[in-house]
Amino acid sequence: MNQPAAQAQRPASSQLPTEPQYVLALDQGTSSSRAILFDHAGNVVRLAQREFRQYYPHPGHVEHDPYEIWQSQLAVAHAVLADAGISASQVRAIGITNQRETTVLWDRKTGEPVGRALVWQDRRTAPMCEALQAAGHGELFREKTGLIIDAYFSGTKLRWMLDNIEGARERAQRGELAFGTVDSWLIWQLTDGARHITDVSNASRTMLFNIHRFEWDDALLALLDIPHALLPEVVASSGEVARTSARLFGMQIPIAGIAGDQQAATFGQACLSPGMARTPTAPAASC
Repeated sequence: MNQPAAQAQRPASSQLPTEPQYVLALDQGTSSSRAILFDHAGNVVRLAQREFRQYYPHPGHVEHDPYEIWQSQLAVAHAVLADAGISASQVRAIGITNQRETTVLWDRKTGEPVGRALVWQDRRTAPMCEALQAAGHGELFREKTGLIIDAYFSGTKLRWMLDNIEGARERAQRGELAFGTVDSWLIWQLTDGARHITDVSNASRTMLFNIHRFEWDDALLALLDIPHALLPEVVASSGEVARTSARLFGMQIPIAGIAGDQQAATFGQACLSPGMARTPTAPAASC
């Protein structure tokens, strides 16, 4: 008589997965995409890396093909799973770290980029930055974003794309385009366009994000003439924020971490308290 009740009250531990569980890290860098498979103890089980092409159309201009970024990242993700003999059901979560300020603009309906990505190294907007500085806007940007005005960051790159890619501004104003740094682009692709998001560490490197209010800043957007409709939702760096399309891995896998490469490296090297700093002696691997 009591048997069904006893079965219903089995300890939760008996329902835990019996197969080994893993975390899949996607490290999308400036010159290559890497995937690293970690076991429950934090040991590296497998690593795969694939380089992609760098474009230098003019002096000071550096570009990437967003499709090459995506295809190389997806390829290494599949490679580490296949090489380790791991099924997608054993991957508890995916985490993403990425080159930060590189700027991508794409069509919301088709997912097609409107042009190549402008890489963080690209200096074509230096005159625009000098004009903003000369107009006295330096303190406004520093106070709201914690950044100096510089072509390094995404804000002026996005403005340049809207001004120089035919039809881009009109399409942006109609809500047809989406902007993102590389994390946003990867998550858009991983979710088949279901999620247009970025995390605070990447948003803070755009020169558009108010680091005190944790939101896109309307005054800075107006100053750079950037439509708010372009921007991704800003989410926390840690915690499940999306799930991959089942089409890609045969099932949905939680995406549970996003962080720009240098912030991720700082955290990974245990700089966890105010006042601590990471000072590398050589360029980081993903830069």
